[in-house]
Amino acid sequence: MTTTGEPAPAHDAPVMMAVAMSRLLHDGETVFHGVASPLPMVATLLAKQLQAPGLVYLNITGSVDPRPERLPVSTVDPALLRGTRSLVTLTDLFDLASRGRLDVAFLSGAQIDQQGRINLSVIGDFARPKVRLPGGAGSAALMPSARRVILWRTKHDRRSFVDRLDFVTAAGNVDRVVTPLCVFVRRDGRLEVESIHPGVAPDHLQAQTGFAIAVDASTAVTPVPTAEELVMLALIDPDRVIDSEFAIG
Repeated sequence: MTTTGEPAPAHDAPVMMAVAMSRLLHDGETVFHGVASPLPMVATLLAKQLQAPGLVYLNITGSVDPRPERLPVSTVDPALLRGTRSLVTLTDLFDLASRGRLDVAFLSGAQIDQQGRINLSVIGDFARPKVRLPGGAGSAALMPSARRVILWRTKHDRRSFVDRLDFVTAAGNVDRVVTPLCVFVRRDGRLEVESIHPGVAPDHLQAQTGFAIAVDASTAVTPVPTAEELVMLALIDPDRVIDSEFAIG
């Protein structure tokens, strides 16, 4: 944790994830995130301040390009309605996606497999699960209809990145998956390591991943955040709401 408002160390895991996610967003895109999404919230606002000023930001509160005075930890907080240019409903959002006009949706899963499919339903047998999860909400509709899906998960271990899902909640147009250890890209229907974060050993990444990956000393390393990215991130998120996702896993 850094002093409020000061730039964070470049290798800070929440910072690496927020910046890596931000870099995946492009100018002019329409981007959405739902509940429990502090990292996508911060990443989207960071992109708007840097490489994507014309990005249209939608969130689960129904706001369009809000200008919150302070970022809330909860992404359903009414603070995210401040300064909104308009209001949209979930019906509007699903309609937008079905018409091919939602460029990016940020989603996550308790389990993610090598095909980029997610499980948000149960751990264990569906009829007698060890854990009953909250369900997919709109993910089954958004994953195949958004032009690009960016998944993120703040835990990278063999229980999260699995060879076989206990239940397939949703599947679709996954483009990237961002974790504390690496960035995956989906090519030919499979996740591949696009880059490994600084300081992460290839054998550790393989050991923490439940499906086979090609990773070695020649694998690209995720560029560390630039001074500009770190300064802007500190201005956007002085209270470090990005840390909250790591507190709950």
